[in-house]
Amino acid sequence: MRIRIVDAFADRPFAGNPAGVLLLDTPFPDDDWLQNVAMEVNHAETAFAHRLPEGGEADWALRWLTPAAEVDLCGHATLATAHVLHTTGAHQGPVRFATRSGVLVATPGEDGSITLDFPTAPLVPVDLPDGVAEALGTEPHAAYDTGPNVGDLLVELADEKTVLGLFPDHKALAAFSERGIIATARAEDPAGSHDFVSRCFFPKVGIDEDPVTGSAHTALAPYWAERLGRPDLTGLQASPRSGLVRTRLRGDRTLLTGRAVTVIDGELLAPPHARLHA
Repeated sequence: MRIRIVDAFADRPFAGNPAGVLLLDTPFPDDDWLQNVAMEVNHAETAFAHRLPEGGEADWALRWLTPAAEVDLCGHATLATAHVLHTTGAHQGPVRFATRSGVLVATPGEDGSITLDFPTAPLVPVDLPDGVAEALGTEPHAAYDTGPNVGDLLVELADEKTVLGLFPDHKALAAFSERGIIATARAEDPAGSHDFVSRCFFPKVGIDEDPVTGSAHTALAPYWAERLGRPDLTGLQASPRSGLVRTRLRGDRTLLTGRAVTVIDGELLAPPHARLHA
């Protein structure tokens, strides 16, 4: 069966965040098979999608699994799936995905980018949990809960240099949120390529550091829009692979724009009973 590896939030191979993508001809196989495939792919997420009957509120059903667990919201694997649908001709124009987080729309742009329409994460100020500063190796300025869909603790650090220089204790970080920690700071150069910088650590779901996290930007967008006074921003997620995410805050929705590149297109030789889409 056909399986693809796509680098999302990237305009070249070996950058951004890689995701596995499988398009199924029938509804989802059993959960154990999905999880085994995600473990075998061993990227931050693997996306599984199947076409829905015409006339409904969505075009494709979509699920995302890390090597360790299924997640409620994932930006880069949604972008990767939309990229595969558009480049293979399986779907043209905006595509509506039915997911655990409601219907999410991915719209292709004339410049080759794809824009995701995601729910904006609610930000609730919280006291910094004991031990977070020690696990990160620095004292955050502020801490926010990002709500159930994202499930992270967002912390603002002193500056971009501090974010870039983090060497956290991943095992210790796993205790402090449902999914992980988003560490962020204002960009050092306001006239540069990005307005804010972030890094994301998700050891609780089997990902010590996620290369580029679309869902985290549904929290980063409102956070920095309020502080910088502009709804349209660009975030740099500064992992070793790195990637830029253009964000546009629209009230309870956040638009995330990026590019994607298919790097591997091959066969998975351990099928479930259902035949997969070619």
